Amino acid sequence: MRPCGPLTALLVWLAVSGSASARTLVLPRESVWRYEDSGVALPANWIDTSFNDAAWDSGPGPLGYGEPFINTTVDFGGNPNDKHITTYFRTTFDLQDDPQDVQSFAMRANYDDGIVVYLNGQEVSRLSMPAGPITFNTLASLHEGGGYELIDLGDAIPWLGQTGNVIAVEAHQASPTSSDLVMDLELETSLAPALVTVGPFLQIGTPDGVTIRWRTNVPVDTRIDLGPSPGSLTLAYEELVDRLNHIVPLSGLDPDTRYYYSFGASTFPLGGDDTDHYFTTSPTTGATRSIRIWVIGDSGQPGSDQQNVKNAYLAHPGADATDFWMMLGDNAYDSGTEAEYQAAVWDAYPELLNKYPLWPTRGNHDVVRVGGNNDYLNFFTLPMNGEAGGVASGSESYYSFDFANIHFVCLDSEGSDRSPTGAMLLWFVADLAATTADWTIAYWHHPPYTKGSHDSDNAGDSGGRMRDMRENVLPILESHGVDLVLSGHSHSYERSFLLDGHYDVSSTLEPSMILDGGNGRIGGDGAYEKPTTGATPNEGAVYITAGSSSKISGGPLNHPVMITSLNELGSVVLDVAGDRLDASFIDDAGATDDFFTIRKGSPSDSPIERSPSLSVGAHPNPFTAETQVSFGLPAAGAAQVRIVDIAGRTVRTLLDGQRPEGVHHARWDGRDADGRPAASGVYVAVLEYGGTRRAVKITRTR
Repeated sequence: MRPCGPLTALLVWLAVSGSASARTLVLPRESVWRYEDSGVALPANWIDTSFNDAAWDSGPGPLGYGEPFINTTVDFGGNPNDKHITTYFRTTFDLQDDPQDVQSFAMRANYDDGIVVYLNGQEVSRLSMPAGPITFNTLASLHEGGGYELIDLGDAIPWLGQTGNVIAVEAHQASPTSSDLVMDLELETSLAPALVTVGPFLQIGTPDGVTIRWRTNVPVDTRIDLGPSPGSLTLAYEELVDRLNHIVPLSGLDPDTRYYYSFGASTFPLGGDDTDHYFTTSPTTGATRSIRIWVIGDSGQPGSDQQNVKNAYLAHPGADATDFWMMLGDNAYDSGTEAEYQAAVWDAYPELLNKYPLWPTRGNHDVVRVGGNNDYLNFFTLPMNGEAGGVASGSESYYSFDFANIHFVCLDSEGSDRSPTGAMLLWFVADLAATTADWTIAYWHHPPYTKGSHDSDNAGDSGGRMRDMRENVLPILESHGVDLVLSGHSHSYERSFLLDGHYDVSSTLEPSMILDGGNGRIGGDGAYEKPTTGATPNEGAVYITAGSSSKISGGPLNHPVMITSLNELGSVVLDVAGDRLDASFIDDAGATDDFFTIRKGSPSDSPIERSPSLSVGAHPNPFTAETQVSFGLPAAGAAQVRIVDIAGRTVRTLLDGQRPEGVHHARWDGRDADGRPAASGVYVAVLEYGGTRRAVKITRTR
């Protein structure tokens, strides 16, 4: 291992040229495939390049049936209890590089139940299928589709041609009564001897460093270069030991400073040295600059809902100033396997993972298993020795860290002892007692208060974990002045009043336990005011349940401690500056559906005006019959929402008049001002308010 200063290192990367590390996606996901679904056996030459499949049907992947993410539905026969065992698929791809130069070749396959894959007539992989000859009626082993699993095809490189490569796949069911079929895959090549299969992603951000992780398909050694701008990087870390999992703890850097990076092996780069790969070290502990944090919960269901939530945040003002982000558990459904994490985390958030440190907690779907590299504790590198601030916990399951003037505490509500005398809560007391930060924020998975898809009043729900966290943890954190608590688990958004002292079921809530029963909004009922700066006991905390970042599941949503309860997809945005914390819930259409402010210390005599940017979004988008335009106003005023075409002509005015502060909705039924159906195409919903304009594109399909 040889760490060295990034700006003073004199060694030059002994790499091949940048083009030699080129990674090329030669067959993307959701490519168009030809398929044969008539339920008959095909001749042996169906896998050959010369086979004529022109009469087959075609469509984009994933292909199959029985799953919501299927793009092309294939036929399984007329009897749902006697479905076709085998369905056939073919497509072609070309190489951009000379096949003689290709050094790495890999496939990511999404399949259910089993597949056999052929390249130019040669079998190159079989998954969930038995050994030996494969016939039309060979049954597969049970396997659930949904994620794209990595399979190394390095041994198949000799069979690659420059153009017209044929990839053929036969998909087999485990039973004639199987409920679903899934087939899709992607292929990539590289001129480097290794491929990146996970990452890079950032962990454990500190004022003098960060941890960078990635994984390769074959063992190689490790190198990181750093610099102030792309093209100006020098050696920062090198470890000449071959490994699959690369975990690089950088240190000795300047606080609150942006560094661009490249990563790879000692003799070849694998990525970076561009504007998409950078990190910013944390501010000096105690600093009071503006801070932006993105929070998602129960985000582990891949698909359009998850992506809409992410994209709504990325389009939200200030997203490019994100300092770090947090996951509140259930990060990958259904049980947190490597394939599920690939689909739900590594493939889902690449534009965040490579720039902003991620601080997760564990949920009930993040199952911990025996062995290496197969669960939450293996996938993440988390502080257990106080290396990011706070008291050493001795465990990656629960930990703390400091960022500027905020102290964060992550608890493990799923697998650790939740009793007052257990190791976790004894550490929790010591950690809270030691902090001198202006703000303290705690987070874990199981919420102390919820009436969503889970019920915190029900001691049998979730094995009593919500009850335990409420009864055992809340008295500790409130007596140590914690300001904000974040949880997930219920697939909804719920936000409390400013509370103190409520540790039992909802029917025992007393008025005296609600320290401020207002909405916490400057310009509304006023911010939640905490008289003292720092961690002062029993001045109140706000509790947020934010478990709707990839799915919503309803529920009564009527817990009496909550001022806001929404069955809406979305995420939480935290902005902290000095003695003020602003929190917002941004839905999947980009609208601000809830917001509040906490201020600490003696408030200024002059009013502080909340000044969020206007927001506007539309859902569903694209739409066929109708869509709902949602928009948020920071204060009451005149607002107008119009639908215009791409030439700027007004198609319809949806509303025009005074509206109060908050979130509003306007329905567009796809018709113009004269009631005629608008043509298919792209339109723009335009919000005008207070001399300011915001807009969102809407696509109508018919």
